[in-house]
Amino acid sequence: MRRLPAIVAVTALAGIGLVGCSASTGAAGSACTAPTADPRAAEAVSVSGEVGTQPDVQVRSPFLPSARSVETVVAGDGERITQPDQLVLLDLTVYNGVTGERIVGSRYDGNLANAQPLSGWDQTFPDFSSAMLCATEGSRVVVSLPYDSVGPQAAQGLQIPEGGSAVVVADVERVYLPAADGADQFTAGFGLPTVVRATNGQPGVTIPDGEAPTEVSVQTLKKGDGPELTADATARVHVLGVAWNDREQFATTWGRAPIAASPSQMPEEIGAALEGQTVGSQVLVVVPADQTAADQQAFQAPADTALVYVFDIIGVDD
Repeated sequence: MRRLPAIVAVTALAGIGLVGCSASTGAAGSACTAPTADPRAAEAVSVSGEVGTQPDVQVRSPFLPSARSVETVVAGDGERITQPDQLVLLDLTVYNGVTGERIVGSRYDGNLANAQPLSGWDQTFPDFSSAMLCATEGSRVVVSLPYDSVGPQAAQGLQIPEGGSAVVVADVERVYLPAADGADQFTAGFGLPTVVRATNGQPGVTIPDGEAPTEVSVQTLKKGDGPELTADATARVHVLGVAWNDREQFATTWGRAPIAASPSQMPEEIGAALEGQTVGSQVLVVVPADQTAADQQAFQAPADTALVYVFDIIGVDD
């Protein structure tokens, strides 16, 4: 029997599920509007060094910007950030705009285990996620923050006095897909659930009338062109789980961090369905009621019902 990690510690999110609804079939949006850059910030802050290493930063202090400014000093050519909840790995170094001194910084060790939804940084700096929209993997971005944009809690923790400012140098080390972006595949599975998608790519499920399948059913709904998942590769996967009998959502990672697990760590039927799939793919898996014991442990799934999963494979850790 496979050893199962605590894959998902989630409950159904009120108002976020799309079960049985007629959501838009659009894929995840890729458009974004770059934040405003202030030429005065570029004159006040100079940055050198390689992306992914501790930057050498000179601040012509006192630097007191009147509004938030975002400047890309190195533009990467990797995946683009288009959504606030997108999974990213950022390295940040923060400077006091009044004194020009370094306050705190990341380790710059490239540890992908530290990747988190971009919106998680809003707990440190209010609305920081909006400053990073449109940035691409491999970029270095300078975010200049007046006191009001720093926020009182962060200002206190960083010992920035009222009326002061902060300069944040952010390196975009890794950007995962916001949702499966592969090519739509032809499917002809009679009696299987139908998957619908919101404009941000978030899936929902419409379960047909009738009995659930008595064997595991797998359909590739979108075929990505990214790396292939091996049994022991750490995949980053969004999951939606719905019970067949009552059409109730029992698990979702949408709106929070995706799963980080290898196919070999997942319930056997799911691991077999995901192994060999490619990044960017969306996969529908239906597990019969008599084969869900492992799912009850890994996903807190209900018993005595077939289980319907939609997996979006958004990345694999190298």
